[in-house]
Amino acid sequence: MKLTELLKGLEYEQKFEDKEITSLCCDTRQVKKGSLFFCFKGKHTDGHLFADDAVSRGAAFVVAEKSVGLENEIIVEDTKKAYAVCCANLYDNPQRKLKLIGVTGTNGKTSTTCLIRDILRQAGIRCGLIGTVVNETPEAVMPSKFSTPDSFSFYSLLHEMVKTDCEYVVVEVSSFGLEQRRIWGCHFDIALFTNLTQDHLDYHETMENYYQAKKLLFDVSDKAVICIDDDYGRRLAREVPCEVRTFSIQDDMADYTAKNIELSLENTCYAFVGKGIIERIKYPSLGMFSAQNSMGAVSLCIELGIEPKDAKRAIANSEGIPGRFEIIKVDTPFKVIRDFAHTPDGLEKVLDALRTVCKNERIVVLFGCAGNRDRSKRKKMIRAVAQRADFVIFTSDNPRHEDPMQIINDGMPGFEGLSTEKKIIVDRYEAITWALKNCRRGDILLLAGKGHEDYQVLDHGTVHFDEREIVTEIWEKLKNREEK
Repeated sequence: MKLTELLKGLEYEQKFEDKEITSLCCDTRQVKKGSLFFCFKGKHTDGHLFADDAVSRGAAFVVAEKSVGLENEIIVEDTKKAYAVCCANLYDNPQRKLKLIGVTGTNGKTSTTCLIRDILRQAGIRCGLIGTVVNETPEAVMPSKFSTPDSFSFYSLLHEMVKTDCEYVVVEVSSFGLEQRRIWGCHFDIALFTNLTQDHLDYHETMENYYQAKKLLFDVSDKAVICIDDDYGRRLAREVPCEVRTFSIQDDMADYTAKNIELSLENTCYAFVGKGIIERIKYPSLGMFSAQNSMGAVSLCIELGIEPKDAKRAIANSEGIPGRFEIIKVDTPFKVIRDFAHTPDGLEKVLDALRTVCKNERIVVLFGCAGNRDRSKRKKMIRAVAQRADFVIFTSDNPRHEDPMQIINDGMPGFEGLSTEKKIIVDRYEAITWALKNCRRGDILLLAGKGHEDYQVLDHGTVHFDEREIVTEIWEKLKNREEK
């Protein structure tokens, strides 16, 4: 595509010879002859320092926020916004041909987006999904690496949605995606807020910064559907510039509320009430957070004009979300569950849900804390688990470039003053093996933190690590050893 076509919609003053651009990139390792290179400012480095390198590798032009002393430089106010605009132009602005639904919040985004997808498809609407676990068109499932992909991948996915005749696309919108302008240029028909609890403070530094990043979604949305079960949700409902609908499992003043909530290990049931609607919802997932997630999905879809009965049917038929309170199918004399809970609030909610329905069963929790992430939440994560579990196996999550033992030591003060039994095993595979050997009949073993992830990030690189596979593999070995 010609440079002038890619830059359409951007403000710049330079005059230049229009050329054919072969690729868009913000990493010098991806530069080839004829590339358009964007200089991004990050928290740890500045792409402007690599502009010369990009040109030496063949970049035709460099897009920057200040002069880097090159002949073929294009100065813009914000290179991340410019990159998103160019990516959208490259794919003929697919966002303008689709109805976009955004879901943001700390916890519950994946479950809520998948349920919205299910409801829309139940209603006969062609719907795509962009999220943490998978990206989907109505005809294909593609792997996902991030909740909200980079601008190039994001607009490429929207282009695929257009090609497969999608009407709606449901998007998990992360605070990173918003602050880094990955979806710049998009406008959302409707957006949903789940909750806000401590996470990503290694990046955002303060909860206020984190909140303001999430809030950006509602500046580009026509309507907001907001859970008002926490202070941030109530604040957001007052501050957003668009039309607002609220939902709650606690507050009768919300537009949509849940009544007579009943929990079991297999289902969450409640009466969905609002706008002259009363429907008994049955969602095959455990916990008050499951009521919140399904309520949010139903509320949003009703605002889109979906019949409540269609929403109810879709929720009841949901097959669950991989890695979200997923019971692993293995013939152990105890239940094994994997869940993505990796924040203090997420761990509290999943364990409170278990404790509600498991009166006599022993709850064993195996989990770790992520490396190169917010260190301040490690003690809080331990505390959340140790106050609710009967036995804790503290191990590694994705240690990345941190010493796994240092990560564990950071969390250990969370055990202070508590008599909860515990076992420290640094290697996660060994920890799972020990758990499967030592759990008793009737126990509940919760593997927390990894959820759907099929990898582990270690200092030397990323390795395959799928806990569903690992549990099955280890249990088969243990069984065979006993039989011999």
